[in-house]
Amino acid sequence: MSFASVNPATEETIEEFDELTESEREEKIRRSAETFRTWRTVPIEHRAECMHRAARQLRGNVDTFARAMTLEMGKTITQARAEVEKCAWVCEYYANSAPNILRSEVQPSDASESYVRFDPLGPVLAVMPWNFPFWQVFRFAAPALMAGNTALLKHASNVPRCALLIEGVFRAAEFPEGCFQTLLIPSSAVAAVIDHPAVAAATLTGSEHAGSQVAARAGQRLKKTVLELGGSDPFIVLEDADVHAAAATGATARMINTGQSCIAAKRFILHEAVADRFLDRFLDALRAMNIGDPLEEDTDVGPMAREDLLLELDAQIRRSVEMGAELLLGGRRLDRPGVYYPPTVVDHVRPGMPMYDEETFGPAAAIIRVPDEEEALRIANDTSFGLGASLWTADLARAKRMAERIEAGSVFINGLVKSDPRLPFGGIKRSGFGRELSHYGIKEFVNIKTVWTA
Repeated sequence: MSFASVNPATEETIEEFDELTESEREEKIRRSAETFRTWRTVPIEHRAECMHRAARQLRGNVDTFARAMTLEMGKTITQARAEVEKCAWVCEYYANSAPNILRSEVQPSDASESYVRFDPLGPVLAVMPWNFPFWQVFRFAAPALMAGNTALLKHASNVPRCALLIEGVFRAAEFPEGCFQTLLIPSSAVAAVIDHPAVAAATLTGSEHAGSQVAARAGQRLKKTVLELGGSDPFIVLEDADVHAAAATGATARMINTGQSCIAAKRFILHEAVADRFLDRFLDALRAMNIGDPLEEDTDVGPMAREDLLLELDAQIRRSVEMGAELLLGGRRLDRPGVYYPPTVVDHVRPGMPMYDEETFGPAAAIIRVPDEEEALRIANDTSFGLGASLWTADLARAKRMAERIEAGSVFINGLVKSDPRLPFGGIKRSGFGRELSHYGIKEFVNIKTVWTA
């Protein structure tokens, strides 16, 4: 089997890569375990030096890495450059903060001395998605490596070049051989890696199905997992909101990465008093977006990453309209080469429709009108997902009260949902469990060890 880099803007194959043989895969896992035994003993200050070098490698090669992302999965070049910069940021954040976060904590007890250590677990398998092909990996790798673990990356099959470039970043940053390795393997081989006695834990960002499969396999082997899965994030606009700002931000929040983001705003829950005004501005903002070649600097919306993703989104939209929703914008594949779907808005979405019940992973917004705050909260929570939420109101006390009741891993008041190395990131319900980023994320893959002395 081979892995192909296919440019979604042209649907042309760029390059193909061979799958690892079973013996090659075994050798990489063995090397990861062997490196772990020495890497865990390296002073954290030295690990930080390596991580700072990784940040410099990213910034020094930003155009190369950004172009690779754009060519493999269609991300606009400006967003790709920003992604590389964010990866450098997370490397620097953990290089600077991990020594303090992981410092042993003295805890009073009946002992003459008692404290808590944070020790690494071992090789960690990361199963990562294509939509943010650098960021998703670095937000795992930076804390895992700084904690003293080693990393094995099974990346999405459509971004093999990105996967190998990331491995190259850590090699160029002078991490020991075996600290970070890419495994070019199919999804069918993931279970064997989880089963391997040398692999200590696993993390996955991706679909519900993939997450449940990894969690089940790891659970059978009693291995720790962290899952960041799908989202159907509500974007709530109340009657006292700044409608102009909400609509402008909402357009960005829905169309970033051509709508292919787990934390993109997907269900727009609008108070009836401002719904029409919001939509006027929202539609204008979407119509003004430039759809085109993602390598061009002025492109706002590029192609979707794969043909099957476009077809799935189109089917969700068509079924919702057939069931009574109203198509306001878009809704038809663009007649041009490449995997292009335009910004799409569907109004009067109701329960039972795919755009209400399912995650829509692409440039399509579902509009749901509500009469009051209570109904807005009910609908926001009427989903199997719980990743992020955006809430718009001029009354901050009201917003904070509502934030307590919204079932999500994060609530952003008068802003779009985003990730930040300083803040924990993750979800509840079918959006997964565990946290990445901040001090919470680095402690997911450590042994929180009590030491007690008589």
